[in-house]
Amino acid sequence: MGTILRKHLALIIGWGVVVAILIAVVSLVLPASYGAESAVLIISRDRSGVDPYTQAKSAEQVGSNLVQVLKTDDFFHKVMASSFTFNKARWNRLNDRDRRKLWNRDVNATVVGGTSLLKITTYSFTSQDSLALARAVTETMAAQGGDYVGGDIAFKVVDNPLLSPWLRRPNVIFNTLGGLLAGMVLAVLWLVYYKRT
Repeated sequence: MGTILRKHLALIIGWGVVVAILIAVVSLVLPASYGAESAVLIISRDRSGVDPYTQAKSAEQVGSNLVQVLKTDDFFHKVMASSFTFNKARWNRLNDRDRRKLWNRDVNATVVGGTSLLKITTYSFTSQDSLALARAVTETMAAQGGDYVGGDIAFKVVDNPLLSPWLRRPNVIFNTLGGLLAGMVLAVLWLVYYKRT
């Protein structure tokens, strides 16, 4: 097999380059999205003798729940009802199914492992709208996140929304490198199969 690969190295690289170029062209044609990131700290204020580790783990679990809450219609409506100015028209013209799909694609959250830090990322077609949407989502979560959790939990915005300095979607460089690798793997598989038959 090593001999086959060495003998057809130019073909393998050629396939990789062709697939990479195709993927790059498709990525450049897709609508570009800017991203903004922020962070909300979840603070458990329970003072009933619970050790700090347990409190931190409890806050981390609350964060995991809020990641799912962020995707709900109820939270969406809270953000839409907020006084923040961002492009609400793109949501209003959609039916419920498409609106939910777009919301889940453009508003994401994760909990940083081992912490009670909720990282929020928003996407939009303009940098300013992405930043404005991030502010609305972050402030809504900080102000009304308590509606979704029990106990004495507080929320604090620890990272204000910050705009990414480059386009977040599609990631042309990552997609192109992935296309190069995929093309080369396909070429190797084709050569191995072709030479064995």
